[in-house]
Amino acid sequence: MTGFVRVGPKKYFFPQKYKEEAAKIYNMPIKPDDVFVTSYPRSGTTWSQELVWMVANDLDYEKSNAIPLTERYPFLEFSICVHPENKKKFVEENSHSKENLELLEAVTQPGTDQLAVAPSPRFIKSHMPLSLLPPTLLDTAKMVYVARDPRDVAVSFYHLNKVMRTQGYTGDFKTYWNYFIQDLHHWAPYFEHLKEAWEKRDHPNMLFLFYEELSKDLPTYVRRVAKFFGKEYSDEEIDRLCNHLSIESFKNNKSVNYDVMKILGIMIPSDQAFIRKGKAGGWRDYFDEEMTQQAEKWIADNLKDTDLRFPHLNH
Repeated sequence: MTGFVRVGPKKYFFPQKYKEEAAKIYNMPIKPDDVFVTSYPRSGTTWSQELVWMVANDLDYEKSNAIPLTERYPFLEFSICVHPENKKKFVEENSHSKENLELLEAVTQPGTDQLAVAPSPRFIKSHMPLSLLPPTLLDTAKMVYVARDPRDVAVSFYHLNKVMRTQGYTGDFKTYWNYFIQDLHHWAPYFEHLKEAWEKRDHPNMLFLFYEELSKDLPTYVRRVAKFFGKEYSDEEIDRLCNHLSIESFKNNKSVNYDVMKILGIMIPSDQAFIRKGKAGGWRDYFDEEMTQQAEKWIADNLKDTDLRFPHLNH
């Protein structure tokens, strides 16, 4: 079992292990109080997860700090990224600790198995496009989808792929960018992923957000998320939550930093944090003139047949 598969008419790109779990994911029973936070990877998912969880759970800081985000939000399809050979290595490396082995089993267990025994309300993280998730999802449960400038997504994913041993990327950024725009990448094609969610943006159970807008005016979007979940908070409560979600607070918050992945050796210990700079427009430090022009053309070509527009771009 090695290699990759293309899935469905849009040819989504997944590790071959997806074939083992595809039907279980697609047919997973959905509960009315389920909450999905979905996105293309590295679009501000972790930040949005914490925002959504806090708003929906009456700003329970104590519980948020006590329970890691990875436990509060099972990652629906993470196990498809863990190749059996890698799993074997991780087991060997953690054999000194019964606690580590139990943790390893928990994080690499299929998300559908984790969710089958999870108490309600269930909070679920996924990077799956809508067409590969249960068809009853939007008519039954709530979904928050986050979109981000693909150039920033690519830079962030490049850094993560270098430190995640499940990915194991060793090349330079320019090579990586070429894979990215050719859809030779987990969860690609990027634009098809976004368009599927964008088409459902007016569904009452869908909240479609842009990372750049969250970054620019977080209090406004905290209120929008609160309204979506039928919650009301005072200005003081919103200020405190915005402070909790600030990039500096976030980088120092052990609950959201995926420390479990480092403890288990799934992430290579390095200066590269799971939460990076979090700034919009950081891609400019990585793109030369040729890549910049290539990216502009690629974005324009992919937006031709849709009214999807990134608010921070003048298309």
